[in-house]
Amino acid sequence: MAYFPFFMDLKGREGLVVGGGAVAARKIGKLLPYGPRLTVAAPEILPEIEELPGLTLLSRVFDPAMLEGKFFVIAATDDREANREIAALCRERGTLVNAVDDKEQCTFLFPALVKRGDLTVGVSTAGASPSAAAWVKRRVDEAVPEDFGELLDYLASLRSMVRARVPEARRAAVFSRLFSVCLEGGFPLEEAALEAVLEGAPRAGKVYLVGAGCASADLITVRGLRLLERCGAVVYDDLLSPELLDAAPESAERIYVGKRRGRHSMAQEDINALLVSKAREGKTVVRLKGGDPFVFGRGGEEALALQAAGIEWEYVPGVTSAVAVPGAAGIPVTHRGVSRGFHVVTAHTADSTEGPPDLEELARLRGTLVFLMGLSQLEEIARRLIGAGLPRSTPVAVIGGKNAPRAVRGTLGDIAERVREAGLEAPAVIVAGGTAGMDLRDQPP
Repeated sequence: MAYFPFFMDLKGREGLVVGGGAVAARKIGKLLPYGPRLTVAAPEILPEIEELPGLTLLSRVFDPAMLEGKFFVIAATDDREANREIAALCRERGTLVNAVDDKEQCTFLFPALVKRGDLTVGVSTAGASPSAAAWVKRRVDEAVPEDFGELLDYLASLRSMVRARVPEARRAAVFSRLFSVCLEGGFPLEEAALEAVLEGAPRAGKVYLVGAGCASADLITVRGLRLLERCGAVVYDDLLSPELLDAAPESAERIYVGKRRGRHSMAQEDINALLVSKAREGKTVVRLKGGDPFVFGRGGEEALALQAAGIEWEYVPGVTSAVAVPGAAGIPVTHRGVSRGFHVVTAHTADSTEGPPDLEELARLRGTLVFLMGLSQLEEIARRLIGAGLPRSTPVAVIGGKNAPRAVRGTLGDIAERVREAGLEAPAVIVAGGTAGMDLRDQPP
């Protein structure tokens, strides 16, 4: 059965830890930040425990008299039977007890803890799986900002001023807005920004140009994910994992502006205007783009539009498909002795009638060639590269398909036919050069 998570004030409470080894040290380390008065009793006590401040050390074996006046006890000796005897004595007296690694003898358990100042998050599986509790703790630890304790202290420092200046009917909304503004935009607030919140005036929003990575939801950066979890609106593209949208708050506005060849959902100028509009509503906007915003993602155009409108913006890089998609197929874009560099190009320009740009010049460059958004022009790309002097035998790989990308391998001379036979679909990444003939996944250990 699950354990109810009581939160207790331990400051000044008397506690006893029976045992002086590594397990006892871990328990003491968890308890000390909460201010109890701890007594440690054991014939031998580790130096690292002796060095901790504020402990009462008893270098002797356990005596039942030590339980007198104790609010809680930790039985952490290396003798299981001794721990059970201590636990039994505690239960007889109504004293809270934790016997290490013996759930049935415990009246309370140690949770996996995340602590940020006055924030404490405890995770328990009722002893079923400490590993599972640790996994959940890591997820919480990643989600809660490191400075969350300082944020709580700052918000606490504002409470008396808010009570003095804001009518009771508006206080809850002001406290909620203060938290949101500080969490999304940082703290302490400048005086003008603080006054705007207190008066209920609209605040200036901010736009984050966030790279979502490619294919897997877990390829987004930690910073990108944290911004997504706090945003007021998310404006998103087609080429990203749908799971990422679940990370945005339920209250966040979700606006799809995806663009794919032949079916544009929204013109770029309209997307720029939308970002400006949402920021002027006072929202923190995450512009979520597949791959990296500044690698053929038109993030630069959006940044310039925001700059011109006086909207604050920030770039958050992402894992670009130019490197990640070939890598997932076992193809490194650089490899010692094969390719010392790589060149990334888009296979169509703003005016798609122009066709692939500068292929003759690219053919003269050393290294790997990576083409994005070029599946429909694969035959033309291969023909022009051959015409510019690259051998027909030059290795080529095309990695395509939205949900389960797969690689088709060949040479400049036959890759177009191979891709047609395979029925490969867009989006796709085309890799040409020596490394395209490699598959590191097939190498013997």
